[in-house]
Amino acid sequence: MSQALLAGLSRTTRPQSMVRRFLALDALVTGANALAYVAASGPLGELLGIDRALLLELGIVLAVYAAGVAWVASRVEPPVLGVKAVVDINILWTVLSVVALVAWLEPTTAGVVWTLVQAATVAGFAGLQWSALRASATS
Repeated sequence: MSQALLAGLSRTTRPQSMVRRFLALDALVTGANALAYVAASGPLGELLGIDRALLLELGIVLAVYAAGVAWVASRVEPPVLGVKAVVDINILWTVLSVVALVAWLEPTTAGVVWTLVQAATVAGFAGLQWSALRASATS
């Protein structure tokens, strides 16, 4: 991804700001997802065809993860290892989401669509964060 495209997406030409903004957006989206899973695990479980207890547990894990991503994003210069860890975890989440659909979940159609959209979104965050990290390393 070109630095110009990244700059346009994050509305800044400072690579460190790009990294921070993509991390902050990830934390915000993940935190909202966590809140929904914790607060509405029952109704969401029925809609998605996913066990309520699993959604509740995922919500708690995602809340902790979102807080960690927010902490990394809050650093003036996010630590490279921290950003790489976020990227790696996002890639792992993407892969596990698809594996879960194939291997052990039996979701509704809405659940399949939600899981794939979520996996694609998380993969997008990983790509943006990695590209911004690379851009910051070259500047």
